[in-house]
Amino acid sequence: MQEWPYVLPRCPEWHVTEQAQHRSAAHPLSQVEASQDGAGPLCVTPRAPSGAARPQAPLEMNLCWNEIKKKSHSLRARLEAFSDHSGKLQVPLQEIIDWLGQKDEELSAQLPLRGDVLLVQQEKETHAAFMEEVKSRGPYIYSVLESAQAFLSQHPFEELEEPTSESKDVSPRHRIQNISRFVWKQANVASELWEKLTARCVDQHRHIERTLEQLLEIKGAMEELSTTLDQAESVRETWEPIGDLFIDSLPEHIQSTKLFKEELSPMKDGVKVVNDLAHQLAISDVHLSMENSRTLEQINTRWKQLQVGRRVWFPCRLQSCDTRSSSSQVILGQCQPQRLASLLVSFCFPSSHQAQTTCWDHPKMTELYQTLADLNNIKFSAYRTAMKLRRVQKALRLDMVTLATALEIFNEHDLQPSDRPMDVVEVIHCLTALYERLEEERGILVNVPLCVDMSLNWLLNVFDSGRSGKMRALSFKTGIACLCGTEVKEKFQYLFSQVASAGGLCDQRHLGVLLHEAIQVPRQLGEVAAFGGSNVEPSIRSCFRFSNGKPAIEASQFLEWANLEPQSMVWLAVLHRVTMAEQVKHQTKCSVCRQCPIKGFRYRSLKQFNVDICQTCFLTGRASKGNKLHYPIMEYYTPVRGWA
Repeated sequence: MQEWPYVLPRCPEWHVTEQAQHRSAAHPLSQVEASQDGAGPLCVTPRAPSGAARPQAPLEMNLCWNEIKKKSHSLRARLEAFSDHSGKLQVPLQEIIDWLGQKDEELSAQLPLRGDVLLVQQEKETHAAFMEEVKSRGPYIYSVLESAQAFLSQHPFEELEEPTSESKDVSPRHRIQNISRFVWKQANVASELWEKLTARCVDQHRHIERTLEQLLEIKGAMEELSTTLDQAESVRETWEPIGDLFIDSLPEHIQSTKLFKEELSPMKDGVKVVNDLAHQLAISDVHLSMENSRTLEQINTRWKQLQVGRRVWFPCRLQSCDTRSSSSQVILGQCQPQRLASLLVSFCFPSSHQAQTTCWDHPKMTELYQTLADLNNIKFSAYRTAMKLRRVQKALRLDMVTLATALEIFNEHDLQPSDRPMDVVEVIHCLTALYERLEEERGILVNVPLCVDMSLNWLLNVFDSGRSGKMRALSFKTGIACLCGTEVKEKFQYLFSQVASAGGLCDQRHLGVLLHEAIQVPRQLGEVAAFGGSNVEPSIRSCFRFSNGKPAIEASQFLEWANLEPQSMVWLAVLHRVTMAEQVKHQTKCSVCRQCPIKGFRYRSLKQFNVDICQTCFLTGRASKGNKLHYPIMEYYTPVRGWA
């Protein structure tokens, strides 16, 4: 019988129990017997058939044991080298991440820029030094990222199955994979932060350069305008006051002011350029310094005063309605109607040589129009138009006139049908009666002649810019109804009734007439484009969606449409809210300008906590760092109790 090549060694470290020998006898072929001491590895040997002699082979067993120890040491060395290498990457990567986050905060702290040339130049130098510091750090960051990339290429990771809950220890393979994954995440974060910081540095450098260029331009333009205004004011001082002129000398004065106006055209463009530059800076969150703001305000004020001084208006107070008399002043509303109509046609002033349009303005109306320019910084067209109309409304005292009072005057002067023409004399008579009735009902002192002159001036500018001396009764009633102090729903009801048939229905043609008349109000303020322009067809189609396919609409359907604040009529609804909010005080502080209490409109974002902004800051787009509103936004125009 052939002998088994080797048997278990008989040494103190290995013990074979009798039970094992018994089991080996039961299974004589290819059985495995194992024994392990407290620290040694598991040794396995095939067992010889029973009865066979088991040779001694200690040399082969020692070789096996040495090979296992050698592989164990090699594995341990590899793990230690891996941990040491990954540790050398994790620390610098985290330092880079922290440094980039700190520099990002420093970069944010450099904004917003201040609107002064010297301050922006200093900011430019500071930012240049900042960019140099960032640039000098670049090679080190790139070297660490390249090392991380090389490390990950040598030790790639993949998604592994999570270790089972029964196994409490994490396998070495899982441990290596986790370390590689962590290094990869750190490298990704550092790379993204570095790209973001460098891109922001470049953008901010361009922003500073552009801002400095605009500030230098606005500074030079303001200096040039100041010199030009000095010269123009010297010329204006040589003029005789309008009140000292005879009517016969007015044509000569008109001619001189026309020439003066032509000479001032470049100045007008210069003022526009300066204000546009200031507006562009404000959009970029760069607000002029106090000194520059004061200079710009003085230029605008002087320009307005110069325009008032050189503007030729149809005199509301003439030396006399008769060219032969100069001993008394006569108010426009007190002139003889025939003489008044003649004067209206004779003393209109061409406001545009290219368009050949003419207009005249009362001195007070001119001043009013100049103050409306202050509202051009309002971003939202509906609110900008409404606030301009609110100033006009209060200047004409129409905010104190109720629609009921106006209807009484309309009925007394038989302003039906609505499409019949009215001449200037009829308009003056209606306005005079309206303001006299207001004085009686309210028991207040009203400057009736001045109110009549101003209202006539405004109505002619809106509905008769060509100064034909006539307007439709519907135009007159639309203008008064829009600016009277009445609820907006009542205004819409009345306007609809003026174009509806006897059965209370209105077809598309008559609705178009009404909308065309109404759109003239924002048109006169230069705001018509924001409300659909002259084309009212889209508004007509929008309104007739409520007609259920019928060729005419009812008053209720028109009001349902108007309640949605359509584009062509939204300014009228906003005017009502502006009026209501005017006297409201909210007992909270504006998060931007710190005004407390907030007067007028109050705005609060539904996505931010405890951030309130006043109407001035919100409508002009002002916002402090970290306090920009996020939509949706709630608008309050009445006092609110409770937590809101």
